[in-house]
Amino acid sequence: MFTRMIRLITLGTLAAGLLSLPAFAAGGGGGGGGGGGGGGIDPFASPYSDQKAQPAPTYPRRPGTKATQKGKKPNNQSSIDDPTFAAGYRVAYDTIYARNDYATAIVQLKSLGHDDHPNVANLIGYSYRKLGDYEQSQVWYERALKADPNHVLTWQYYGLWQLERGNREQALYHLSRIAAICGTDCEEYKSLAAALEKPTGTALVY
Repeated sequence: MFTRMIRLITLGTLAAGLLSLPAFAAGGGGGGGGGGGGGGIDPFASPYSDQKAQPAPTYPRRPGTKATQKGKKPNNQSSIDDPTFAAGYRVAYDTIYARNDYATAIVQLKSLGHDDHPNVANLIGYSYRKLGDYEQSQVWYERALKADPNHVLTWQYYGLWQLERGNREQALYHLSRIAAICGTDCEEYKSLAAALEKPTGTALVY
């Protein structure tokens, strides 16, 4: 009887430990947009990327950081509940992925007034990269990661930026960051890993 109780307690402890891990606490690794045609995808569908269904995503709290006030959401996420912001974001999202009109999308995203939201900053960086402006693209990717160091879609897109600039070692580092956040089965990891397998100098379509 005593041995059985010990086993049950051990199993319960292991289960609680697994549920406390970031990937479980945040609802799993979540697939993101690989940068391809996302016209029919809900732009708020993943807890780690710019594809997230309502309500707002909850990113895992980083070790060593202080919790926000009770009931208060981090600033980089609170605005996602605003219907005006969500509608404007979806328009810009469609402008990028359905129409490939990156210059217009940048204007639309900046007009939302939430440049420090990681989803917004990441898509501005993506749009600049597609326009060939790598300097501005880097600025916005860094801005997105400053707002949320666990924003996995930014690590993916920024990794593609690194590959296009010939920085293969940096792209591999970005791949390792994605693995640490959502594992090796999430779409962001698979997309960047596939790009890394291509010969150096291959044009990327992401």
